[in-house]
Amino acid sequence: MTDEPPRRATFRAVADEVRTRIARGTYAPGAKLPTEEELAKELGTNRGTAAQALRLLTSHGVITKSRRGAFVHRIVTKLLRDSTSRYMRARREEGQARGAFEAEIRSLGMTPSSITTTDRVRPPAYVADLLGVDSTKVSTLARVRRMLADDVPVQLATSYLPLEIAEGTRLEEIDTGPGGSKSRLAELGHAQDTITEEITVRAPDEDEVAALDVTEDQRVFEITHIGRTEDGRAVEVTVHVMPTHLWRLSYSWPLGPSH
Repeated sequence: MTDEPPRRATFRAVADEVRTRIARGTYAPGAKLPTEEELAKELGTNRGTAAQALRLLTSHGVITKSRRGAFVHRIVTKLLRDSTSRYMRARREEGQARGAFEAEIRSLGMTPSSITTTDRVRPPAYVADLLGVDSTKVSTLARVRRMLADDVPVQLATSYLPLEIAEGTRLEEIDTGPGGSKSRLAELGHAQDTITEEITVRAPDEDEVAALDVTEDQRVFEITHIGRTEDGRAVEVTVHVMPTHLWRLSYSWPLGPSH
């Protein structure tokens, strides 16, 4: 019985092997990967197959490619967004954090930062409907943030607040203080009692591709977050845009005794 030559690796098998090496630490976060030629030689395949594998890993956000070559993404373990606990006051103010995101990223052992602008704007029609304000007038304060973890862009967030509440308050400042805007709203008599989040998955637009350092064929979560007071009034609408390859979402809630 003669030995048969080994089958040439498929691009998916090559991609799986690269994933395994990343998971084992052979290729560390941010490390440069072997070239297509080197990878093909190491794994007994051809350059075309290796190139396909790297394109697949790029589309999944596992690696990034530039003129200098292919690199392991600097974030190799997905960030956890625990929507059950992140908005609790004690959590979002932990360690003087400026809101849920900062506390969340710190808890993962990473350094959070953000680039924030504020402006008085006419809101999108659907936001105006939720907040009960006029979409044809400058009726909301918009807090626009590009948010980073260890200097990697991981989220865009635009918060809309009724101008009648926010005007002339610390909500218009870049630094809203410990606990962020939710704590300031509470101090103004508009504590949030109920939160609703609506989630869609879509392709990023041109501006999001640039701001989040993603590709056009990757996907993002769009989370529309609505905060309501005890009497049911919506006082905040925030639109979060987050690369799906960087985040996992967690939700939990108690069931009543009849369940």
